[in-house]
Amino acid sequence: NPSVLIAAGLVARNARARGLTRKPWVKSSLAPGSQVVTDYLEKAGLQDDLDALGFNLVGYGCTTCIGNSGPLDPPLAKAIADGDLVSCSVLSGNRNFEGRIGPDIKANYLASPPLVVAYAIAGTLRKNLTNDPLGQDQDGNDVYLKDIWPTSHEIAEIMAKAVTPQMFAERYSDVFKGDEHWQAIEVSGGQTYSWPLGSTYVQNPPYFKDMELEIEAPKDIENARVLAVFGD
Repeated sequence: NPSVLIAAGLVARNARARGLTRKPWVKSSLAPGSQVVTDYLEKAGLQDDLDALGFNLVGYGCTTCIGNSGPLDPPLAKAIADGDLVSCSVLSGNRNFEGRIGPDIKANYLASPPLVVAYAIAGTLRKNLTNDPLGQDQDGNDVYLKDIWPTSHEIAEIMAKAVTPQMFAERYSDVFKGDEHWQAIEVSGGQTYSWPLGSTYVQNPPYFKDMELEIEAPKDIENARVLAVFGD
């Protein structure tokens, strides 16, 4: 959805102009679902603002939402473990169960991209962003979410200039080509996947090992003990 990602970029731009940034203990990343997102954020000049707040591009598709954005800094991970803390994430993905973002994260909250940026600035989920300030500007004045939240007109104006049908046509004309890293992956070919024994990412599950194509007929159960008997 270009509108919410542009809104996130505008929140970052407005926050940056007021001297706000993410809190130092917050880990942040940007993993859009399409390379087109990078195209229109860069065309609008918003990627620089997101980068300045720590929302750097780490990849496309399933990345942050499956823990592929990397671990927390060791001192943070140690503090969480030693204090048995309920550390939290705010993400614009679609999964929010414990451990999804990383082993140190116990609670995950789904939010729109601009709110993700706002919570990174706030640095805590204990603030009411409608009433509490996100931080202070260069002059020590409180800055609230309403002060950096873009209007619908601002979002629409940038969308009209930065998002074009040509972007989608060009990116998806060779979507399976990939970059030089993807093209450099060695493949063996064939109809089935050859499971590399040294892989630390994916291994052949053992559930179907030695399973025959012909399934044996069910056998009688003999000498089994009754664990419980329930009435109708």
